[in-house]
Amino acid sequence: MTTVQFGEVATAAYCPRKLYYRRQDDGLDVPEAVAECRDLAFRYGDLESAPDERLADLPLAVEPGAFRANLDRARSRFADEWPALADPDDRERLVEGRDCRGIVHKVLELDPPTPSMVFAGDPPDQGVWEPQSVRAVAAAKALAWEHERPVERAFVEYPTHGVVRELDLTVRRKAAYRTAVEAVRSLDGPPPRLRDDAKCDACEYRAECGVKTRSLRSLLGL
Repeated sequence: MTTVQFGEVATAAYCPRKLYYRRQDDGLDVPEAVAECRDLAFRYGDLESAPDERLADLPLAVEPGAFRANLDRARSRFADEWPALADPDDRERLVEGRDCRGIVHKVLELDPPTPSMVFAGDPPDQGVWEPQSVRAVAAAKALAWEHERPVERAFVEYPTHGVVRELDLTVRRKAAYRTAVEAVRSLDGPPPRLRDDAKCDACEYRAECGVKTRSLRSLLGL
């Protein structure tokens, strides 16, 4: 059975119909602005002590003081893993597993080797967003297949905030991953539209999709 891309399973977890439109326009390339944000994740050691004026020139989503505080919190919480997170020996590695293949942003030389996936957007208040969780599970599964040993956790980074979070491969997360893989493999024609979902407001394919969302006035029964 052919492997599928990390990006495809993450998009399918968000919305299978969005994946359909992305395939139509071949729109899975990483935008330059996203690459610039991700690059921050490879500069923690330098940025931890950078002055405010230097940090102000970077694509941060928070004030310099909050950025440094978040990095300090991550370094304290993940003291054992921090050297590998801040300066990974293996970065941007193409990994191919049984079901999925793709780029692991950081392969942390821990026991076992552990993936860390880097995202340019904002973190949720707790945990990680579902599509990003699915992508991190895909990376862990692929590394496990490559090294022939279980990998039961991953890290997710939001470098424009200086936030690092640990993600355990729970039963629920593995199930979401399997559902997304199956959605990618079974995609043949446009899936049903989502309706009245906040995801649609931010989707770049909303016009093509033709999804209809209810106005606040209608939701209030006015």
